[in-house]
Amino acid sequence: MSPAAPRPSRRDFLKLLRAALLEGSLLAVGGGVYVTSLEPGWFEVNQIRMKLRRLASAFTGFKLVHISDIHMGGWMNAERLQKVVDLLLAEQPDLVAVTGDFLIGHTWDAVTQSAARDLQSVLAPLARSVPTYAVLGNHDHWTNAEAVRRMLTGCDIHELRNDVHTLTHNGQRLHLCGVDDIWVGRHDLDNVLARLPADGAAILLAHEPDFADVSAATGRFDLQLSGHSHGGQVVIPLIGPPVLPWLGEKYPCGAYLVNGMIQYTSRGVGMISPFVRFHCRPEVGIFHLEAG
Repeated sequence: MSPAAPRPSRRDFLKLLRAALLEGSLLAVGGGVYVTSLEPGWFEVNQIRMKLRRLASAFTGFKLVHISDIHMGGWMNAERLQKVVDLLLAEQPDLVAVTGDFLIGHTWDAVTQSAARDLQSVLAPLARSVPTYAVLGNHDHWTNAEAVRRMLTGCDIHELRNDVHTLTHNGQRLHLCGVDDIWVGRHDLDNVLARLPADGAAILLAHEPDFADVSAATGRFDLQLSGHSHGGQVVIPLIGPPVLPWLGEKYPCGAYLVNGMIQYTSRGVGMISPFVRFHCRPEVGIFHLEAG
């Protein structure tokens, strides 16, 4: 019979306990660094080939860049936003679309005023290089919608405020549409439809993705681009995002087919508090449009 293994001494036990606690602390610190410092700035340039059934052949190969939820004034600063702009300019797009939430705050204070100035300093050169269109989000209205609009005007960014802009190429047309924010009740889809010609593909910018149920029901839009949800910011494998905002719960991330219309929800480039991302990298969407 083999002799019983000696029981560890109290000193041995404490050594093991200290080693386990140290390892756990290092893992926790490493995980904390990853979710707060590494993944939030690990921007994914997502190449998306998108067939639109009504797209005119003249627009096959049209390259549209979509970003959303900058949330300047929190984690996002001018240096980080410049990195986003450099990434999208490297793609040599034909057009840039921004689907709202330029600012992070709820009040027009010194922090958000400074953030608006930083936004203009980075976005103005972009919009003067590539035609840029935008709609406002709920945070823009909660902060100061008119101040955000002044910033957009100063940048030469065209706001699609319940409006339509038609692009023409070789006599064929592509319509870019936008609604003001849905959460705060400033959207007017009827006005958009009244201004929208009956022919040609139509792309709708709408900050909140769950509005797709309404826009798709009209049968007039080929694609809706949205943000708002940030993809959840934290996505638990096999479970999904534990927290999603109102109007961003049904179509929180990526592409969906809604009543014949494609809904695409960006994970955004910025964040709201808590400033963490896990399994949900920030996204710059590069849409290569094809006639369907």
